[in-house]
Amino acid sequence: MASGLFQWLLDLFCCRSYCCDCCLEKNEDVFPQRRYKYTYVYAGRHRTYSETSSRASSTSESRRSSASSTLSNNIAGSSVDRRGNSSSAPVIDMRPIEFWPAGATNKESVQPRSRANRLMGTSGVDVRKFQPRLYEVDENEDDDMTDEEKVAKYKLGQLYFNFHYNLIHSVFIVTVREARNLPFPMIGDETRQDFAHSNPYVKVCLLPDQKSAKQTSVKPKTQNPEFNETFKFEIPFLEVQRRMLLLSLQDYDKFSRHCVIGQVILPLENYDLLKVSNVWKPLQPSAQLSPDRGDVLLSINYLPSAGRLNVDVIKANQLLQTDIIGGCDPFVKVQMVVGTRLVKSKKTSCKKNTIDPVFNESVSFNVTPDVLDDVSLVVTVWDYNCKSRDDFVGRFVLGRHPTGAQETAHWERLQASHRSPVAQWHTLKSRSDCDQCSLASVAASTRGVNKKTNKQEDISLRNN
Repeated sequence: MASGLFQWLLDLFCCRSYCCDCCLEKNEDVFPQRRYKYTYVYAGRHRTYSETSSRASSTSESRRSSASSTLSNNIAGSSVDRRGNSSSAPVIDMRPIEFWPAGATNKESVQPRSRANRLMGTSGVDVRKFQPRLYEVDENEDDDMTDEEKVAKYKLGQLYFNFHYNLIHSVFIVTVREARNLPFPMIGDETRQDFAHSNPYVKVCLLPDQKSAKQTSVKPKTQNPEFNETFKFEIPFLEVQRRMLLLSLQDYDKFSRHCVIGQVILPLENYDLLKVSNVWKPLQPSAQLSPDRGDVLLSINYLPSAGRLNVDVIKANQLLQTDIIGGCDPFVKVQMVVGTRLVKSKKTSCKKNTIDPVFNESVSFNVTPDVLDDVSLVVTVWDYNCKSRDDFVGRFVLGRHPTGAQETAHWERLQASHRSPVAQWHTLKSRSDCDQCSLASVAASTRGVNKKTNKQEDISLRNN
């Protein structure tokens, strides 16, 4: 009796046989679908109803058609008695959400802006009127040119080389074979003294590391040099794939500065490095008009208690070649300048026939702590000649009158860490560049000129 009464009340108040959780538990075998809960607003009250999503087309279509028809009727303003009509559905409140207190005069509905308003900036400029072609960056025209077109355009000749990676020894091997049809010196520089032929050589490095560069020998007086020289770079395989191979073909001149004829830059990621790649590439102009003079690794240490400044000349790398045969015979001269007065000069031993010398020699100067701030160290690399005067290779200045940011940083590190050696690489500069920015370089150059003048005067007096 009680169960029958409960079933009669349930059928009376339930709008559908699957609207409540209790009905769903009873009809699980009929509607074994996933349940969803929806919240509707009806007569100012919130109620939650559970519905199921059926994959059966007939059930879902009938339910959607019933809901859409009921919703349209409710929006049109028809009053629905949910308990009296089992086919009706609650009304969904579509009014804008308001965050303003009751009684406020300036109310603004919070709704998404239209697409046209979103395209308008805060300044009122419509981004749809922008012209993208006005902001495009032009790509390099050389990327669209073939090798034959580059040879005809630049007329700098071609370079033949091959390269591969040896996995067994973990080395990258580059062989420079030959170059063809190089331009004559008068085409690139009319001030050169040798207008007949070039004296070419090739520098090889893996960008961005230029300190481990390699260099071929100089081939005198030829526009079609044959090098056939092999160079090895110890570098991991994964690292070499991210590097770029740079081959710079340069022209040696004994009586003038060297000049860069052309260069080839090759991204190694585009090649199979496990196979030998034989490449002919046209030489292209380089932004570097003159080659580098090399780098020097220098270590300095100051002992305030002993009043001694120690300078360790460790090694040099890729020095500018001053002899067409035999490379270079470098030595380093270190001069101490206090203010603008040259006080002391010392030099290392000479290393024969190399552009990558290793010195590991130390020179020291007596410097009191109160004079240290006025001290400048002029470091100059020379090429020794037994039958003529030495050739200038490069220079840099540390201390009171430095020649650049690298030298300034090195001297500041020395002052911040007494009794500890501080080592750093320095790039060599020309004499004129150092004289323009350093009074200490001018003092060292003037002292050298005065000494030569005094020697010439002494020789003339003896002859008389």
